[in-house]
Amino acid sequence: MNKVVCYPRSCEPKSFEDDTMYVELLSNSKTIAPNIVSVGATLLYKLKQFGIVPTSQALDFAIIALSVVSTDKIILRKNSPDGWTRKIDLTIYLNDVNRWMSVREKLETMLRFLSGDFWSLHFYPTVDGIGKFNYQSKTWGADCICLLSGGADSLIGAIDLVASKRLPLFVSQIVRGDAENQKLFATRLGKNNICQWSCSINRSIESEDSTRARSIMFFAFALLTACGIKAKGTGKKEIIVPENGYMSLNIPLNANRIGSFSTKTTHPIYMTSLQEIWNDVGIDVDLILPYLYKTKGEVLAECKSQSILKKNISHSISCGKYRRHALQHCGVCVPCLVRRAAFLKAGLSDKTEKGYLHNSLKNTNSKDINAVAMAVKHIDLYGIDRFIKSELSFAKDEERNLLKGVVNRGINELRELLKAHGVL
Repeated sequence: MNKVVCYPRSCEPKSFEDDTMYVELLSNSKTIAPNIVSVGATLLYKLKQFGIVPTSQALDFAIIALSVVSTDKIILRKNSPDGWTRKIDLTIYLNDVNRWMSVREKLETMLRFLSGDFWSLHFYPTVDGIGKFNYQSKTWGADCICLLSGGADSLIGAIDLVASKRLPLFVSQIVRGDAENQKLFATRLGKNNICQWSCSINRSIESEDSTRARSIMFFAFALLTACGIKAKGTGKKEIIVPENGYMSLNIPLNANRIGSFSTKTTHPIYMTSLQEIWNDVGIDVDLILPYLYKTKGEVLAECKSQSILKKNISHSISCGKYRRHALQHCGVCVPCLVRRAAFLKAGLSDKTEKGYLHNSLKNTNSKDINAVAMAVKHIDLYGIDRFIKSELSFAKDEERNLLKGVVNRGINELRELLKAHGVL
């Protein structure tokens, strides 16, 4: 069992055990030790900078997210018996313990699905509460929150909202060197319309690369930002999550990619679980996935302003290995393949900035290309149902058919890409 304790400075333990990792939240730890790290030191400053006074529920969720993400980074999978699955015992100090105790089991189940690990959560009350917000709050002139990652889908989501006369406030999490692109996209669609957040661990220790739980922090930032806008009309506040359905589902291409090896950052099960937890604790915000039943190629083709899209799409980032290749798309990972297939489907010229490290898909050693090719052949031989197996068992009949259609069309887009490159 990997033990982690996450606490604000006011709740700093009187002693530190050698077999436990400690995370000081919202400030930099004054105690220097190999098993003590800090995370979220700038979060309260950013809230003040943005003029946002969060609700107790939103702040507690952000604390939970910070705790989960930091734990995901500092507990190494290679030290687990199977080299991957971890058993994590996580203690978190919160403002409203009783409220979150009522959904503790739901949180553990959601995290189990998201990261593939076994989580045991323990909540304790803070001494004096976390965060003192003695500044003037600001109400942003927006009617929804939109995640703006710097990727192609989030760019199109932003374009479509503005074209539909919505007033989105964009929320970005700075990673992979894409801060400037996020600002570029936002400013080309309006003024003073983006809140950029960051989250880093302040200590030089070996960290886990897989980071399956990272998306929970993005949603925490979005939720905090939502505290600074008013709901449209008399309805609930909305957080728009622009991600195509094929990538949201992320159906394993072969048996080696099942379980937690397949990322689930916007999977319908995760999104539904998160929404239910928010509802249960009184967070009056809806998560909206406008492209859940569309492929990436369809999202590109149906963008409501092709002129704005063509001016900006080359700067968007899709690659799963972007930082490993000096901020250049590798061209052969699954996200890159889906991106390239989408351009082909939409009939758009692919002028991705810096091009692809591997421009040709033929005669490469890419395991991802081989996996896609095998998936295509499997579907040709046995049909889409045998490929999907039980991956859509969570959905009812009508929704299952819609999602199955997305998977089938997404694979077809990849099939055409491989054909175009002479792989098939």
